[in-house]
Amino acid sequence: MSRLVIGLGCRGCGDDGVGPAVAGAVEELRLPGVHVAAVEDPAGLVPLWGTADVAVVVDAIAAGGPPGSITVLDLTDGALSGVGPGVPDGAWMRGGVGRYAFGLAAAVQLGRALHRLPGRLVLVGVEGTAFARREGLSAAVAAAVGPAARAVAGLVSLQTALQTAGSGGGLRPEHLEGW
Repeated sequence: MSRLVIGLGCRGCGDDGVGPAVAGAVEELRLPGVHVAAVEDPAGLVPLWGTADVAVVVDAIAAGGPPGSITVLDLTDGALSGVGPGVPDGAWMRGGVGRYAFGLAAAVQLGRALHRLPGRLVLVGVEGTAFARREGLSAAVAAAVGPAARAVAGLVSLQTALQTAGSGGGLRPEHLEGW
């Protein structure tokens, strides 16, 4: 089983750098069998995650929630809208800006069309507030890095436990509650 954690975002672009920051924190945990990568351009996601059994993508979101709040969405089964408490419909689908207008939702759609999606795809979104080029994360987002890394570690560990137990069901919505 291949498990992949991808931190999506641009370091040095304010809260957009939370994905790589969380990926770095997960990498420091040295989880056995978990590969960690940081990707700035969403177009690089499809070749990276295409053969993974489980991929958890960490990215900044702007869904209108409290800064630093964490939202977990299972994107595996055709979910193309933000479904969850406090997440406006389609919030995760909004594209980026400039050269990153091809965003996570477009990568999921392309991966689906090319049959290059992982067996399980989960988004861990951290609500950001400041996305202009500047140094560092906002205080609220920086404080969310540790909790987001623990959520990611729990998700990849839970997926391993479920497959080891032979459930074959993967992550289900009831497993995502409380994140």
